[in-house]
Amino acid sequence: MAAWRAGEVRTVADLARVLRELRRRHARRQGRPEPTYRELAAATGWSHGIIGEYLSGRILPPTERFDILIGLLGASPAEMGALATARDQVEENRRAAAPEQGPVPRQLPLDVFGFTGRAAQLAELDAALAAGERRPAVVISAVAGTAGVGKTALAVHWSHRVARRFPGGQLYMDLRGYDPGSPVTAADALAAFLRALGVRPADIPEDLDERAARYRTLLAGRRVLVVLDNAHGADHVRPLLPGSASCMVVVTSRDALTGLVAREGALRIDLTTLTAAEAAGLLRGLIGPRVDETPDDAAALAEACARLPLALRVAAEMATSRPTAPLSELVAELRDEARRLDLLDAAGDTRTAVRSVFSWSHRHLSGEAARLFDLLGLHPGREFDMYGAAALAGTGTARAAALLDELARGHLIEQAGPGRYAMHDLLRAFAVERATGGDEPLTRLFDHYLSTAAAAMDTLYPYERGRPAVPPPRTPGPPVGDADQASRWLERERPALVAVAVHAARHGRPRHAVDLSRVLWRHLEVHCHSTEALTLHGAAAEAALATGHGVAGVLTNLGAVHWWLGDHHQAGATFEQALASARREGDAEGEARVLGRLGLVHERLGDLDRSLAVMRAALAVFERTGNRHAQGTQFVNIGIMCRRLGRYEEAAAYQTRAAEVFTELGDRRLRGYALGNLGALDNLLGRYAEALEHLGRSLADCRAARDPGGEGSAIGTTGAVYLRLGRHAEALDHLHRALAISRETADRNLEVETLNTLGETLSAMGQPGAALTRHRAALTLAERTGDRYEHARATDGIAHVLARTGHEAEAREHWRAALATYRSLGVPDADRVPAGLGDPPPATP
Repeated sequence: MAAWRAGEVRTVADLARVLRELRRRHARRQGRPEPTYRELAAATGWSHGIIGEYLSGRILPPTERFDILIGLLGASPAEMGALATARDQVEENRRAAAPEQGPVPRQLPLDVFGFTGRAAQLAELDAALAAGERRPAVVISAVAGTAGVGKTALAVHWSHRVARRFPGGQLYMDLRGYDPGSPVTAADALAAFLRALGVRPADIPEDLDERAARYRTLLAGRRVLVVLDNAHGADHVRPLLPGSASCMVVVTSRDALTGLVAREGALRIDLTTLTAAEAAGLLRGLIGPRVDETPDDAAALAEACARLPLALRVAAEMATSRPTAPLSELVAELRDEARRLDLLDAAGDTRTAVRSVFSWSHRHLSGEAARLFDLLGLHPGREFDMYGAAALAGTGTARAAALLDELARGHLIEQAGPGRYAMHDLLRAFAVERATGGDEPLTRLFDHYLSTAAAAMDTLYPYERGRPAVPPPRTPGPPVGDADQASRWLERERPALVAVAVHAARHGRPRHAVDLSRVLWRHLEVHCHSTEALTLHGAAAEAALATGHGVAGVLTNLGAVHWWLGDHHQAGATFEQALASARREGDAEGEARVLGRLGLVHERLGDLDRSLAVMRAALAVFERTGNRHAQGTQFVNIGIMCRRLGRYEEAAAYQTRAAEVFTELGDRRLRGYALGNLGALDNLLGRYAEALEHLGRSLADCRAARDPGGEGSAIGTTGAVYLRLGRHAEALDHLHRALAISRETADRNLEVETLNTLGETLSAMGQPGAALTRHRAALTLAERTGDRYEHARATDGIAHVLARTGHEAEAREHWRAALATYRSLGVPDADRVPAGLGDPPPATP
């Protein structure tokens, strides 16, 4: 505990080291093993993952949690006071550095065309900004008003006017609080903001409070404008509020946001309908001279639209599409529509006026366009294109494109990118209200996504077996016949594919959800889309378990995501469930696929004999069924196990056979994996030139296949070769690149391996402090994931550093622990440890 007493705690890593020292001391005093992450999680009610983040130095605990944690770890009252001061100093150090770090987000949507009026409200926002520059707390302006009254337009227009006053950036999020679908949760919004502020996806905490704390820390001291659009209420936005007076927040909501005004001191700006003059000005800008030629009719048109900007814009488009019709004729039509709706809805408020305008506009669409508009409300995604529209309407793409153009001209949908469209939430709700007979259109839409995804996967992975037979599309699909087309379509439609799978799983279409999981798993895995994979496979697993359809395949996909994320115990449990299902179904290849994946879990958890046995069992099945691609995969995995166990000739033979199989089948990605493993083997055997040659080819293959995980592995292993060659600067460069990739892709296995190699490199360079930090980070991560080999390797590395810095007793203790694990694993690394137990460590190559 001398470090913090001496005032040397300056960084989050320093503070984490003190927490780990507290944990060790508390265990010694209690005469018990150190409390595990899961035990600390059970005692606090937090996730074991966030405990690991605190003790690894990846996240600074909030003040309240820090006090609880050090109390649990046995800190005395005097120590708690000193440590609290140290923690606050760390936060202050980070705050001072924050303005210099990270990208500057510029997220405001396009300014509103033809914005008119609202002078008083714009002045209120200007005054709030001016006052905020003199206040010690964050300024919050809450724009409240009914649907369609122009809250978003006001917030976006004003934000563009003052953007230059916020050099730290502008963050924008449509929270979809009143969308017919699910609102954007605070947790998801925080994740998006953290990514925009430069946080790698793998570094975003799981816990909502931790995300909010990280967000506030990054914004502290920065001049940032945050626009939170379409909030459902005060509780929806509270986690998204910065803590720094340097920021300003604009919230829009249909809710009065009373709680935000009362608790957070927000300035509420109540937005009512436009004044008569403002409404006339908006119509004048949109329609032209006819407004001044017949001002009374223009005023009547404005009143028929309840002077709501959204309704006025839709009505103005109707007027411009009929340039010879007098405005009085349009007003009469709209009044007739209002009377019709009044018979159905006697609310008599602005909602009736909005629906009147929408319904009036809808009646003037062609029959096909009106039907398509109704059906678009059923689409579970946020965006759509002409192919999705064609599937819903059951028509050709040329006709669908024309109908979408008609809807866009009428302001009933809006462009969201080249060839892509979206719908305002009010219009979406109106469409949903009108939609009838949606079962057949939704079946066509879901079949379109499933069949196109399957065709794209056939293009990209023609050698893959086990993809389900899917119904042929009943409407034209996009071109996915070459690799670039297929890859672009899968990436562009990824959010829609996930949304379709989740909707299908929860609304009586389990087969679509299950089949999307079975079709898309490899694409999501190759491109490291772990968040989307977890959502899609999780929803599909619920559907599969409820119906009994495709259980083994979907659970195998879900387990693979858990393995990638380093949750090896959960992965193992999911694979065991999948294995039982495959055996019940009599699915030999499905069983073998699960066994191969289960072998990877056993390897990480330290049961190497069992790992090798199940991998060999999987290989035997694939040899019987003639599945060459799956055989190649098992050659790679068995070769890795043989290398780990010191059976180097056998390892080389397996990897060579794998490379030959994948060359024959045209799978550059997995050929790259086999070549990378040959490079790792060459490195162990001192064949450095051959190692670099194999790794260069591996990197080229993985890049060609657009596999960031394989690329990171090749780069990291190249760094290990440079370490053995004594080319330390090149080693550090490669290892830092590999570490960045591991965190961007959430590949915990690559991350822990790279951290340990970085520790060894820094130790060889005579930087014991930095080496110790890397090895301890690896140790913490290995504890969290259950990776016994990398845990022993980290302990071994710490022992080397301790011995070199004169802490021989501690070094011997760490070497003994490493040796015990190496021997239990049966790996040759054990041979390096005994000679060093009482002597200086052997020199690092």
